Amino acid sequence: MKLNRLLLRQTLKKFSRINGNILHRQSDVKSNVTRTFVAAPSFSLLDPKFSRCSSIPVENLELCKSNSIFSRCIHFTATKFSDTAIEPKLESSDVEDQDGSMNEFLSRFVWIMRGKISEAFPDYDKQTVDAMLLMIVEKVVSEMEKGSFEQSLRTSTDNPDWDLSEDLWKTVSEVSNMVLDDMKKATKKEKMKGFLLSEEVQEMCRFAGEVGIRGDMLRDFRFKWAREKMEESEFYESLEQLKKEANASPSGAEAAASVEKSEPVSIPKRRGKIKYKIYGLDLSDPKWSEVADKIHEAEEVIWPQEPKPISGKCKLITERILSLNENDDPSPLMAEWTGLLQPTRIDWIALLDKLNDKNRFLYLKVAELLLNEESFETNIRDYSKLVDVHAKENRLEDAERILKMMTEKGITPDILTATVLVHMYSKVGNLDRAKEAFDTLRSHGFQPDEKVYNSMIMAFVNAGQPKLGESMMREMEARDIKPSKDIYMALLRSFSQRGDISGAGRIAATMQFSGISPSLESCTLLVETYGLAGDPDQARNNFDYMIKIGHRPDDRCTASMVAAYGKKNLLDKALNLLLQLEKDGFEPGVETYAALVDWLGKLQLVDEAEQLLGKIGAQGDAVPLKVHISLCDMYSRAGVEKKALQALGVLEAKKDELGHGEFERIINGLIAGGFVQDAKRVQGLMEAKGFTASQPLQMALRTSQALRGRRLP
Repeated sequence: MKLNRLLLRQTLKKFSRINGNILHRQSDVKSNVTRTFVAAPSFSLLDPKFSRCSSIPVENLELCKSNSIFSRCIHFTATKFSDTAIEPKLESSDVEDQDGSMNEFLSRFVWIMRGKISEAFPDYDKQTVDAMLLMIVEKVVSEMEKGSFEQSLRTSTDNPDWDLSEDLWKTVSEVSNMVLDDMKKATKKEKMKGFLLSEEVQEMCRFAGEVGIRGDMLRDFRFKWAREKMEESEFYESLEQLKKEANASPSGAEAAASVEKSEPVSIPKRRGKIKYKIYGLDLSDPKWSEVADKIHEAEEVIWPQEPKPISGKCKLITERILSLNENDDPSPLMAEWTGLLQPTRIDWIALLDKLNDKNRFLYLKVAELLLNEESFETNIRDYSKLVDVHAKENRLEDAERILKMMTEKGITPDILTATVLVHMYSKVGNLDRAKEAFDTLRSHGFQPDEKVYNSMIMAFVNAGQPKLGESMMREMEARDIKPSKDIYMALLRSFSQRGDISGAGRIAATMQFSGISPSLESCTLLVETYGLAGDPDQARNNFDYMIKIGHRPDDRCTASMVAAYGKKNLLDKALNLLLQLEKDGFEPGVETYAALVDWLGKLQLVDEAEQLLGKIGAQGDAVPLKVHISLCDMYSRAGVEKKALQALGVLEAKKDELGHGEFERIINGLIAGGFVQDAKRVQGLMEAKGFTASQPLQMALRTSQALRGRRLP
């Protein structure tokens, strides 16, 4: 920056006059001094908001209190600084806000211009720089008094008739626009702080904390909610302004134009003398520099960054990234985008949000690539978020790949990540990994919540260990966390499938103590439990109790009761039960007929079983798998080769639906009928599914081979 000769001559000439009269004037300053000027850091010390900033050192606060600096505006008196004393004077309340904005603008302007001049003229001493600043400020204030300064900044970058060189005018214009932008941002930040402390935002934050959202995620949500409230408020304010302008003006377009022209921060639009006094321009005390740095650091923490504006070639590349297909590789475009924009984390997050709205699969691919991007500043939450997304969409391999990348980076799973892993591994039935993640939670001192407990209980249930699930449920109850009805029913169902009478009874009793009334399903499960355990009398007691409390037996419950009688071959009691139910309007269904077919098949009553099979077909329902198992066993033992092989073919086609016990029954039936080769083939299917034949079955196969068993003719 170059100063023209005229400015330099005026500066040196006036410097001799103001040296002793302005720069070193202290307590004896006359009351008729006409100008006050504040030189401040990049923030305004006249703004009362800084009186609430916790980042100001204690010693500086004490200094401020002694001179009432932060009470309403900051006064630098001659008793504290040898060459600085500021005392704003306001003529009336009508111009108070205007003078406040003026002081704010001049404070920032002088601070930045001092640095510009010092950089351009490093050899000049402080007094000469102060004199140059006085000349520049006089020109600026003169134009402000005319009311044409801000218009000059907006309309043209050419040098107006200010007696300033072209380079100096460009610098003045650049600094002025910079100050105005900073003032607008500061006003927006202050408005945002008010919404951050609003009752609605605080209530949403409290709710988010209760559901487990904490740390950086809660902070991001808080700013998002506050920003939405601020935008909503600004929208309604603009509507009110439009309404007022429309009432005042016949043209709605004029009202809209006036709203667009209104700015939250601007230089006061008034003519006449500006009331301020200049006693000096030195605010370069190191203490105030420290205050400025700390305040800026505090604002960086509480104020979220905004993404960089995207334009030109970078915008075109962004559109190309958003238009990629699922199978395309986004790496080349991402590298080019990075080179052009030099993005920070907030820029990457903005791009990910756009991808998530448009292409979910591409979003996951780009998010995974960004884990190795240095400018993305990857943290543990980025890993856990991706793992959670893949886990919820049942992509276990992708989730474990992200988890492996995380461990390779030396990042240990924290509480949130471990919680995600508990849910994921419980959902897919990997009990060992679920227990490992659960132990990780406890090692961090985290008390599991209801969702974590439910996931672990279901993991135990799915792994066939209902007793461990029950112990986890007791732990929940000890912590006054009431299990849901679904958890009780899952445990009761697991005990019932194993015929565990004591376990099922404990769960049923606990449900009643918890205030959960017996349902048709819970009563049916108890009937099935006693039936599998071979106790038809207790099964009938539960069956009658179910009717007594008002539940009408359905087809499944009746079939369970028939199967319980079938365990002890009590055919007469089963027939009496069916006759009694038919009198009450009950009609047997597929489940009941299937239980009777299985019973008659074991008794080798082929004709009677086939009659019941015809009734199943008459109802139009598909024959259940367990009926085909019963038929295969019956026909094999009866030596009906054709029908036995036909039923076996159906079972081989549905081998993935067969369990360990069902495989053993089929093989035992084939061996009993002499179909040894077919039995060996089914054993191979059984082992291919991971089942191991029991010791009696292995002995039966070896015995049949030793006797060279053959198919019956």
